[in-house]
Amino acid sequence: QVQLVQSGGGVVQAGGSLRLSCTGSDRTFSNYAVGWFRQSSGKNREFVAAINWSGHSTYYGDSANGRFTVSRENAKNTVYLEMNNLKPDDTAVYLCARGSGTSWSDVVQGHPEVWGQGTLVTVSL
Repeated sequence: QVQLVQSGGGVVQAGGSLRLSCTGSDRTFSNYAVGWFRQSSGKNREFVAAINWSGHSTYYGDSANGRFTVSRENAKNTVYLEMNNLKPDDTAVYLCARGSGTSWSDVVQGHPEVWGQGTLVTVSL
C-alpha cells in the first residue's frame, strides 16, 4: 500500500512562512487527489486544502483564509502546502491524506484511507 511521508514542519514566528511536503511512495500517488488537514489540542480535525490529481483544481477550507496555497509536482510524487502570514492559531499537527479518486471532492466529502504521519507546526508570538 502506498505510504505518505511528510516533511517541512517546525517552529516559526507569527507572520512567517512554512512549506509542508507530502510525498507518496509510488507512482500511483499522482493519480489521486490529496488533501491537507490539521488538528490542534482539544479540537476536532479540520480541513485545510485539497488538490485534484492534475493540480489544476483546488479547494480551501475557511482556515486557509487566502494565506495557504496547495500545489503538486507529480513528477516528484509530491504535494505541497505553502503557508504564509502564519498566526498562533495555526499551531497544529498537519496531516496529508490521499483521496479515493481524482477530484478534491473525494477528499472533502469522502473518507481518506491513506494518511501521512503528521508534522507539527508551531507558530510563536
